[in-house]
Amino acid sequence: MMIRYGYRLFVFLLLPLTCLAEEAPELNADPHYNALGFFDVHLCNWPERPNFFKVLFSTEHYTEVENMAVYTPENKLLVMLDRTKFMRIKSSSGADKRVYMLDIDAPEPFATGWYSIDVTTTTGKHYRARDYVVKTRLERATALQPDDEQAVSLPVTLRWKAVPGAVFYQAFVRDEWSGKLVYKSKLLNRPEVALPQNKLEPGGYYSWSVHSRDTNGHILLGDFHMGSMSRKAYFTVVE
Repeated sequence: MMIRYGYRLFVFLLLPLTCLAEEAPELNADPHYNALGFFDVHLCNWPERPNFFKVLFSTEHYTEVENMAVYTPENKLLVMLDRTKFMRIKSSSGADKRVYMLDIDAPEPFATGWYSIDVTTTTGKHYRARDYVVKTRLERATALQPDDEQAVSLPVTLRWKAVPGAVFYQAFVRDEWSGKLVYKSKLLNRPEVALPQNKLEPGGYYSWSVHSRDTNGHILLGDFHMGSMSRKAYFTVVE
C-alpha cells in the first residue's frame, strides 16, 4: 500500500528514481486516494509484448461503484474498468476489498503527466484520484542463473544482473511438471535470493523469473511506477 506522508514533498526528490529534469507537482496529500479507494497506473515492460499499462483501482466500497473511467493527462478517455473483473483481497483491517485491474497497451503518443480516474457511484456522485506517470522504461533483468536447464544441487540460490533504476526485485519459481507457483519471494533489495529447500524437490524441473520495480510506495508515483518482468529461466534439481 502507499505510504502516507505528513510533510510537503518536492519533485527533486524523484529525480534519482525517474532520471528526469522537468517540473513536477508539489504535493500536500496523496492523490492516489479518493473517498472510495486507491488508484494506480504501472508502466510495464514484459517479454513478447509492447510496453503496457497495468491500471488498477482497489476499494472496500465496491457495492457503491457504478463505473470507473480512466483519463489521460489531456483528459481524454483512456479506458473503462470492468466492474465484473476483479480480485478479492482482505484489507489490513480484515475488510473485503476488490481490486479492479486491466492491462492495456501504452497509448501513442505517450504523454507524461497526471492520469486520473473518475469513479461514479450508484447514487451519481463522482470521486477523482490521480497518478503521475512518466514516459520512461525499466529494462528487464538479464543473466539469470541457473538457466539453460542446468542441473543444480540443493540449496539453490537465484542470481541475476542488477537492473539500472530498479530498487526492488521479486522472484517467482514455478514447478514445470505441475504448473504450480511454488515460491514467491518478498521484495528484495539485492539481485539474488536463496530458495528455501522445502520449496524444491530432487528430480524437479523448474522455471523462474524476476519482476523489477523502481520503488515501493511513493506519494507521486503510487505503489511503483515502472516494472519489468524477465524472461523465464529453467533448471533441474539433481536427485
